[in-house]
Amino acid sequence: MRENWRIKVSVLAGASALAFSALAAVPAVADEAVGDLQEVQMPEGVKIVEGLAPAAGADVPSVEPTTDAPFSAAAAAKAAPGANTCLGSTAAYGVTGCFQHNGDIVWAGDTKKDGMSAAVGVYTDYGRAAEVCINKLGVNTWATCDKDYRETGNVRLRVLRYDGDTGKFYQPESWSGWIPVDGKY
Repeated sequence: MRENWRIKVSVLAGASALAFSALAAVPAVADEAVGDLQEVQMPEGVKIVEGLAPAAGADVPSVEPTTDAPFSAAAAAKAAPGANTCLGSTAAYGVTGCFQHNGDIVWAGDTKKDGMSAAVGVYTDYGRAAEVCINKLGVNTWATCDKDYRETGNVRLRVLRYDGDTGKFYQPESWSGWIPVDGKY
């Protein structure tokens, strides 16, 4: 009898802890206002790359947030993505990021006027050092970082805010799923 009670209490405690951690760990949505910023620790040796303004007349992604961006990106990729298709669209407060497989271009969009920059971290599944593309061009702009990733690899994007004065990164943040460098899901 006592053993059943312990099991029930353990299950209840575990479920409560899981529910609380899910509530406490949920990142802010792209349009949510940020109160107290929480600093994010980046991996040791992460390279910070300042993004460049896209070439005049370049087909740039929309900086307007979309609720179905990851689904749309995946659907576009399965239907043989075009050369300018931006995959893995990911957004958090003040920043949107995506990956253009043709040319291995990382896009960082700044969507909030708050004195901070948009940052898009890029991680690979084959051990290449992480890099972060920073958009210091201002609100409602896109910056690009042109990279060269292994065609048989995958990349994952992490979007967050960056304070250029302190060199620190801040939440809220969001991660994409794994994106094939060759654009073929």
